[in-house]
Amino acid sequence: MKKLIAVILVCTSLFACKGKDKQEKKFDTKSYEEVKETLADKEKNNPTKFLSVENRDRKNLIGQTVVIGHLTNHATVCSYKDVDVKLSFFSKTGVKLDEGIETVYENIAPGKTIKFKTRYFAPKGTDSVAVVVVKATGEVTGGK
Repeated sequence: MKKLIAVILVCTSLFACKGKDKQEKKFDTKSYEEVKETLADKEKNNPTKFLSVENRDRKNLIGQTVVIGHLTNHATVCSYKDVDVKLSFFSKTGVKLDEGIETVYENIAPGKTIKFKTRYFAPKGTDSVAVVVVKATGEVTGGK
């Protein structure tokens, strides 16, 4: 009798372990879609966290400051358009002389970089220009 109970317990534990492996290997599509949707919402609602800008500036022949920049989209599922960037003009001592908002009217797909150029009559004494993304319109790419 004791041997029979031992054999039943061993068989039960073997079948129980085998069932767990099958459940763990099964892909949960529902939770994956929920996580993907949450990521899309985060990216759509926080464009300044997923867009970065690099810039350089120079003077042209008529005295305008030409700002050349590159906007990069670090999001994975959201593209951005109509990006507002703030240009801040600083003196050699770091005093903010002026600032302005420019809009870049282009679509930036996930993982892509676009180039933009703007001309601005900077105040006298401008030594450097800082460019920061202020806002953008996000659109989730790909179908559900």
